[in-house]
Amino acid sequence: MGIVTSTSETAFTQSAETVYDFVTNPDNWTKTYPGSAHIGNLPELPLKVGDTWQEAGPDGDRIFSWQLATAVRPSLFVFTSLGRLGHDRDDPHGLTSGLDGRITVTYRFSRPGQDVTLFARTMTIEAHQDTPLPDRLFQQANPARIDEYHAAVARELGRTAD
Repeated sequence: MGIVTSTSETAFTQSAETVYDFVTNPDNWTKTYPGSAHIGNLPELPLKVGDTWQEAGPDGDRIFSWQLATAVRPSLFVFTSLGRLGHDRDDPHGLTSGLDGRITVTYRFSRPGQDVTLFARTMTIEAHQDTPLPDRLFQQANPARIDEYHAAVARELGRTAD
């Protein structure tokens, strides 16, 4: 099994609840995450363990299906891919398209200081060693991309505070 993991942390002045509520709403991902073009089939918010939704990758045609594994507001949020990665839009369950592998994304929130929320995002991509995944998928795990995401979250949270 090949495993690639990247983590990034950012300190925010907003409460853990505010940061948690913003980043755990997939509708906000298209505003903040460089690899997210569209969110679909989103259930009622807040998401509950077991809920599923879909996200279109950067090209808009490849779909990633997600399932919420853990939701402990305001400290932990974990979701994992369902089915094959980047399956075709017309193959909603990834039965005949997409790539073998799994992605798990973990959000952790802590309060190391009175006016500081530390938000850590970890992305883990797993694939069998004989399953070649495209480089563009691993670009999403590049720490620079995750830092772009954190900067965009800070920008958007700053807008909501104005």
